[in-house]
Amino acid sequence: MLAKDCTKKIILTGDRPTGKLHLGHYVGSLKRRVELQNSGNFDEINILVADDQALTDNWDNPKKVRDNIIEVTLDYLSAGIDPDKANICIQSAIPALHALTFYYMNLVTTQRLSRNPTVKSEMKLRGFTGNDVDNDNEQGLPAGFFTYPVSQAADITAFKATTVPAGEDQMPMVEQTREIAHRFNTIYNCDVLVEPDILIPDVSAQRRLPGLDGKAKMSKSLGNCIYLSDDEKTVKQKVMSMYTDPTHINIADPGHVEGNMVFTYLDAFLRDDSQFADYLPDYQNLDEMKEHYQKGGLGDMKCKKFLLKVMEEMLQPIRVERAKWSANIGDVFDILKAGTDHAVKVTNATLSECREAMKINYFDDKASMVADWEAWEKESHSEA
Repeated sequence: MLAKDCTKKIILTGDRPTGKLHLGHYVGSLKRRVELQNSGNFDEINILVADDQALTDNWDNPKKVRDNIIEVTLDYLSAGIDPDKANICIQSAIPALHALTFYYMNLVTTQRLSRNPTVKSEMKLRGFTGNDVDNDNEQGLPAGFFTYPVSQAADITAFKATTVPAGEDQMPMVEQTREIAHRFNTIYNCDVLVEPDILIPDVSAQRRLPGLDGKAKMSKSLGNCIYLSDDEKTVKQKVMSMYTDPTHINIADPGHVEGNMVFTYLDAFLRDDSQFADYLPDYQNLDEMKEHYQKGGLGDMKCKKFLLKVMEEMLQPIRVERAKWSANIGDVFDILKAGTDHAVKVTNATLSECREAMKINYFDDKASMVADWEAWEKESHSEA
């Protein structure tokens, strides 16, 4: 039986390059990636710029994907990803991922894919009509988009990732990866693929950050984002327009903190109680602030100004780093090239193991290939 290496702790994570990264990406996974990178607890960290998956709903505009590869990489570097500690690589330039995706498609049914909650929600978000094979409507569901959980499984298993840091909405995707890996190992009597675990943020408010409008998760397509690259003026405009409590008309009115985006974002971004001493000494902590708001007497504008200071403390260093890297785009390109070259070697090794397990590594062992044919020929003649 082919055995996997269980001694290494490996991370695989990434993003689709369809636009600059926003605060939802930051609290949902990017901040955690930096912490994990600096923890020293992992042998390898791989961050995938998932341009293949971006094309599943941007097939008619590949330039959008191309243009955003550098943008997303700048967001990584400005947020603290260290190219000496993490490999940043481009999905489409790693051939093994395409081969594994094809093999894995035979191990999962369309019925199983259609039950994936993440796929269903993403279909609804993008207005895809469904996966009815009899539907000739060109606006129907693209096959590539429908099967992107299989592509994601290929990404994760090709790197033999043990851990996938991601938002809570990605739990069904990682579970699908575990199913595919288990099925592969079972069918081909091997132990090649690793069944990964998801690592979601500890703070519930960070697991699925709502948009500024409070109606859905923060999303580029919905236009309800604060981007990591937004300047101070833009962030201020967005925070001041943030959805709060529509029943809190006057300052004296009792207010609600549930569903109030100002308090949701404070839950997500407040570093510690010392920020009250720095920016809002009226309160010792967030609980005191919430209690006052609920009783009445605390205005939305004061709350928003405090949130703005908390967020600027976090965003300003990111802007400084982004400006530094933006002045050296050639270095950013070199980082992507080096990370991708490394990824090709790692994933080719996994692909080779998978082909060996499936016994389709035809040109790796001539003697075995000839012996198998001779045995088959002898058996065929004996049956005749």
